[in-house]
Amino acid sequence: MSTTDIPVVTISTFDEAKDTYRQKDLRQALYDAGEVIMGDVLVNLHGAEHRDRRRLENRLFRRETFELYERTLFPPIIAETIAPHVATGRAELVDLGHQVMMNLAASTAGVDRPLGTPEETHRLYDYLMRFIEGATLAHFTGDKEAKRAEVAGKLSEFDEAFVKPSLARRKALLDAGHELPKDVMSILLANEDQLHLPHDVLVREVAFYLLAGAHTSATAFTRVAHNIFKWLDAHPEDAALVRADKSFVQRCTHETIRLQPSSPVAMRWALADIELKSGRKIAQGSKVVIDLLAVNRDQTVFGADADDFNPHRATPDGVSQYGLSFGSGMHACIGQDLAAGLTAVNSVDAEHTFGLVPCAVQALFDHGARPDPSDPPVMDESTTRPYFGKYPVLFS
Repeated sequence: MSTTDIPVVTISTFDEAKDTYRQKDLRQALYDAGEVIMGDVLVNLHGAEHRDRRRLENRLFRRETFELYERTLFPPIIAETIAPHVATGRAELVDLGHQVMMNLAASTAGVDRPLGTPEETHRLYDYLMRFIEGATLAHFTGDKEAKRAEVAGKLSEFDEAFVKPSLARRKALLDAGHELPKDVMSILLANEDQLHLPHDVLVREVAFYLLAGAHTSATAFTRVAHNIFKWLDAHPEDAALVRADKSFVQRCTHETIRLQPSSPVAMRWALADIELKSGRKIAQGSKVVIDLLAVNRDQTVFGADADDFNPHRATPDGVSQYGLSFGSGMHACIGQDLAAGLTAVNSVDAEHTFGLVPCAVQALFDHGARPDPSDPPVMDESTTRPYFGKYPVLFS
């Protein structure tokens, strides 16, 4: 069967999308073209293999870990990364966001940075950007085969420069009976006898956590800042909230993620005939496309103004303010609470975590960030995805 003969089923309502995510006979299809980076990583696994690896890696993504990152590890990373830009009075948010989030994602993935030098950071950043291109290869507008070969070469370099040394340090700690760091690589190593992962799969899994943690959060970081700038232009009465109320910035983040999910669609392959609760039938072999831009703007769920950005939006019980952008069911994003915090933003208590993206965005406004009127933002023309290519800001 040619690709033109494959039946495509598009899901565009919230209820059907939620039901679709629950179906066990639908396999991930979004990253088929990005196998150079995404082959056999968690998000692409299915069935028992996915369940077993996710159960192990879920041990990292617990509340105590979120609190450790947000309250202890992440604040100095934000401060150190943003300080040179504040000193010069300006920054470019796309680059700044990737640097901030990459430093944290490296800790989560288990990528050691022993030198801590700007050169080391820039080298890791270069790998990250190539991995992003590899994962989103289906949307690349240039020579895809040349880009695939380039990404494969960068992945090999990344293994030699970062993965093997980081793995060797953890093996030495494990052999000596010492506690391992709280990261993905440590979990994979500690459960090596159970997982039996080939080294190339381990490298891709670590690279996946690096790019997923850095890229999706960095993209959200710039978009949230942009949406807050626009909101405050129209609602200056909320200006004080970006500094005084962390939950406001978190609601802005959730609302941004609802309207502008990291990927505008989710895709699945039907491994068997399926019938949804709505009565819709999906034939085996079909490609199922969940149109998240439509799903997250379903007016029956989010109201008549569902197309608009409104951080004060109230959602029905059981519906997250960010909609279904993080997925649902067995393939819900494993790091969603780390990135966006706990969802109960209307009942904040001392134990509440706000998420790393809201914390980073708030740091911008703590330093008086505002768009540079002489250098407006531009979109990234190298991809069909709606990413900012450049977003200059000034600090006051």
